[in-house]
Amino acid sequence: MPGHSGKDGVTVEQIADDMQELIENLLGRLEGDEFTTTQFIEVLRSAPEGERAYDAAWRRWGEQERASKMVIHGQVIPLALRRSDRVSWEGYAHDEPDDYAVPAWWKLTPPTG
Repeated sequence: MPGHSGKDGVTVEQIADDMQELIENLLGRLEGDEFTTTQFIEVLRSAPEGERAYDAAWRRWGEQERASKMVIHGQVIPLALRRSDRVSWEGYAHDEPDDYAVPAWWKLTPPTG
């Protein structure tokens, strides 16, 4: 949601910008055809640099941990994924457990060029 900002004025877009390169790199290494937001976050957090970026993102949002992680899971990471030409949004994954948001299904797209 444009204009939505955290405690110190940081926006969802700014945090997504900061995570975009890391997310693009991870997308380039994924195997398979589809994944959920929850599965992607697990992959992100499995790498030391991803765990650092995830922790920095929710802390930067500046609210209590649960509220901040809701923003990261439900807005920041989905925004970064939607910005990528490596994936397409395939709909909500209502049956996929996530303590912070309703995850989505994402489909890897073939490389262009």
